[in-house]
Amino acid sequence: MAGAAARRFSAEGADVFVISIDAAEHADPDRSAVADLTDEDATVDAFAAARAKLGRLDGVFAVAGGSGRRAGDGPLHDVPLAGWDATMALNATTTFLAMREALRWMIDQPADEDKQRGSIVLMSSVTAFDPSPHWFATHAYAAAKAAVTGLMRTTAAYYADHGIRVNALAPATVDTPMAARAAGDAATVDHLKRKQPLAGGLIDPDDVAAAALFLCSRDSRMITGQTLTIDAGWSVRGDER
Repeated sequence: MAGAAARRFSAEGADVFVISIDAAEHADPDRSAVADLTDEDATVDAFAAARAKLGRLDGVFAVAGGSGRRAGDGPLHDVPLAGWDATMALNATTTFLAMREALRWMIDQPADEDKQRGSIVLMSSVTAFDPSPHWFATHAYAAAKAAVTGLMRTTAAYYADHGIRVNALAPATVDTPMAARAAGDAATVDHLKRKQPLAGGLIDPDDVAAAALFLCSRDSRMITGQTLTIDAGWSVRGDER
């Protein structure tokens, strides 16, 4: 997802800096930093590197996160505490740390022509508010993404006075490495063809990147505190089996 967003933003003329734990997403070492965003010191250092290169920060797409299945996420009665903690760290802690550093940077810079200091776009999930219990019973992940939505709302209210906008995207199942399990299971793919009819299966990451670009752009300068659902029909199709 980060790669798709970086390419889309760059194509529109943005000066992009990528922070990712995945070295493969760092095509330009002069405009990137490898960092584990669950680590406070690493996050602070990565944002400092970005600030040194960019000077001004107009938009942040905080996309770090992922499935907690390997740590034991699943139906809540089966989730170990370590699995809960790992899933929360991967999805909620990464969001908190990235947001905190972005806000510190944005508050410290002058307002633009719209009297604004920046836009932050967070990554939630449709499973936070429209679950699919038979196919995607990862309860710690859904809780972490619901926490992201709550964080988005309260920070949007607070930082509006600073000219900083905060919104969230809530995709359904997107064709990323995180969705490899779903993409490799014929029954799940068949389900997604019905559940996400606009995509005919998994959603293209470029569609999510386009929405992030919009929320970071001047075109959305009057939008804050909102969750934009990108689900190809998921939320209006019920729990189709």
